Amino acid sequence: MTTFSPQTFHFRWSPQRHPDGLRRLERALRSSLMSVALGLASLAASAEESVKPASTLAASQSSALASVAPALAGYSRKTLNGELWQRPGLSPRDRSLVTVAALIARDQRSALSAEIERALDNGVTPAEIAELITHLAFYSGWPNALSAVEASQQLFTQRDITVEQLPAATVPLLPLDEEAESKRRQFVDEQFGKTSPGVVQYTTDLLFRDLWLRPALAPRDRSLVTVSALIAAGQVEQMPFHLNKAMDNGLTEQQAGEVLTQLAFYAGWPRVFSALPVAKLVFAQRSAG
Repeated sequence: MTTFSPQTFHFRWSPQRHPDGLRRLERALRSSLMSVALGLASLAASAEESVKPASTLAASQSSALASVAPALAGYSRKTLNGELWQRPGLSPRDRSLVTVAALIARDQRSALSAEIERALDNGVTPAEIAELITHLAFYSGWPNALSAVEASQQLFTQRDITVEQLPAATVPLLPLDEEAESKRRQFVDEQFGKTSPGVVQYTTDLLFRDLWLRPALAPRDRSLVTVSALIAAGQVEQMPFHLNKAMDNGLTEQQAGEVLTQLAFYAGWPRVFSALPVAKLVFAQRSAG
């Protein structure tokens, strides 16, 4: 029977007996350490790249644009940033709400961080950004809203925006217009109550008796981002109700027209031309009384 002791293992290999092995081991260790160091340096560089401010990323994109599509760079400089955002019919703040809503609705992540940063610079508060994202989870889908959360998180960190500055999960709600809500609920119940009771129930309980009454985003602004998201997503069938609601909440006809102008650039001309007849009809019906 073979027995083993610590001494057995201690003298099984020694640097004195195997100098070549020691040198190979040292080289292997140095190589491994070098690989680890290079890996850590690469990770550090990646991390540094990932936390660049949105303004830096926007400048980088602008430079890339000029090198790939000079004409598009010209339109961006002269028309998009030089004219559109300065048009008088809609404030820069409102244009930011419209634009961010459109990007979330279309899940256009590459442009979202820069536009959220512009929105903050244009006077949209962090609380309003948080509430806009929450609202659009219901109108554009949870995954799109989660993408917007990811795009906002870095900016919030850079600007030292803390959770204490954001709306809580449960807040005192705005007063409900019981008469208008009763009419809406009755219509939806009659039309779709038997088709999908769950959708009808959640529409009442979650959307119109909760979400729409959260005060961190004013009713007019909540309507503004909803209409913008619907147009950007091509959901023009839902426009009449929500455009009327937006105008009841204080959006003017001129401002609604400028919303469409803004969205032509951020959602595309076809989406806006599909929405134009609907807007025209709503305007005409409201003028006729």
